[in-house]
Amino acid sequence: MGTRILTVEDDERIRTAVKLALEDEGWIVDEADNGEDALELFNRNPTDVVLIDIMLPGIDGFEVCRSIRRTSDVPIVMVTARADTHDVVAGLEAGADDYLTKPFAPKELSARIRALLRRVRSSDPGSAHVKLGDLEIVPDEGVVTRDGQEVHLTKTEFRLLVELASSPGRVFSREVLLERVWGYGYFGDGRLVDVHIRRLRTKVEVDPANPRHVVTVRGLGYKLQP
Repeated sequence: MGTRILTVEDDERIRTAVKLALEDEGWIVDEADNGEDALELFNRNPTDVVLIDIMLPGIDGFEVCRSIRRTSDVPIVMVTARADTHDVVAGLEAGADDYLTKPFAPKELSARIRALLRRVRSSDPGSAHVKLGDLEIVPDEGVVTRDGQEVHLTKTEFRLLVELASSPGRVFSREVLLERVWGYGYFGDGRLVDVHIRRLRTKVEVDPANPRHVVTVRGLGYKLQP
């Protein structure tokens, strides 16, 4: 089976351009012009990456993203017509791994998808088992527990936590985390890191507003408190 991409876009011109660009990469492309059809397609066909436009007729892109996230950790890229911080953050909070702002170059879209696919298909077997207080991280098994209870993380959240856990106490800048976790630096956005850190804290911290484990080092970045 080849790589399959689901693109959800109500503008036919954009949808056609995206389909052609992705097919040029040798990928199989499924298309939907609304959220309801997108969810039906997603449930019917195994998909490697999902591109979702925020503004859709019927249920919007945020709800499509949330619905997919309830059952899958497939990489999701939200597409927005505005670089508006609220839209970007809301998309990432809904469970997206990344976002793109229209208009975007097909080469940038393809590069981001390749980076997402590399992340999904690579593993980190050399990462050490880490236990910090009530938090336990077992990278080889893809497992994180808090007080003995398994915590469900998306692939991006898990990779972010494993990266921080690779050197407890070390401060990681946003730029380093973009490179190590997302697989790209120059076109990355620090908001990707900030929102995923916030989501991660809601899952691994007893009190996300006063984190014990995933700590901000003002002006420098983030660290996992040993």
